[in-house]
Amino acid sequence: MGRLQDMKALITGGSGGIGKKTAEFFLKEGADVALVDMNEEALQQAKDELKEFGDVLAVTADVTNENEVVHYVQKTIDSFGRIDIFFNNAGIEGKVAPITEQSVEDFDKVMGVNVRGVFLGLKHVLPHMNKQESGSIINMSSVAGLMGSPGVAPYVTSKHGVIGLTKTAALEGAPYNIRVNSVHPSPVNTRMMRSLEQGMNPENAEAAKEEQTEAIPLHRYGESQDIANLVLFLASDESKFISGSQYRVDGGMAAT
Repeated sequence: MGRLQDMKALITGGSGGIGKKTAEFFLKEGADVALVDMNEEALQQAKDELKEFGDVLAVTADVTNENEVVHYVQKTIDSFGRIDIFFNNAGIEGKVAPITEQSVEDFDKVMGVNVRGVFLGLKHVLPHMNKQESGSIINMSSVAGLMGSPGVAPYVTSKHGVIGLTKTAALEGAPYNIRVNSVHPSPVNTRMMRSLEQGMNPENAEAAKEEQTEAIPLHRYGESQDIANLVLFLASDESKFISGSQYRVDGGMAAT
């Protein structure tokens, strides 16, 4: 029996590196998985890559659009009958620039996906978990949600906001035996970091990567599986007395 045997999981940002790797781990541990992403082509590719591990439901949706959030939640309920695990993972990085050079439009875009999207997911998943009186929700934040970082004010602001949503949802979900936690990765070796590196140093992105790596005591970026391992733990019954917590998976950055 797997650690998530017969559980039903929902993952937003499902076609990205962390979302896809987490889906793979969930499937291997016995869960059925619904993947949500707004990029239909990337979502289908992720589904094809994961089919060897189990059946995957793929739902195209924009997490900032409430009607589409209602749709992806209902589609999962219609297909699986319940939602035991919600990995509220979708997020974007925004532009790299000082606060004085950030546009309101870009700020709103980042806040829309990273905060509004998390809020809407909670708003529409929680009623189903309340009814079944169980569930585990894992919200994706970042080490940037626990500290400042120059040049990425919209991203930092949004990831701090995820902590507030996590703590509030944990308190509201507790009477229904629902656990809500957030995960806070260091830089991870995914597309998002390639974009940030390019923004940090347009003429030498590799130098930006080296600088970021030096700030991590273990002297490497995280990999998607490093994050997925933590999410799997928080999704499973092994963490059944943990809620409202912020989990760093950062190569030792918290120790500096």
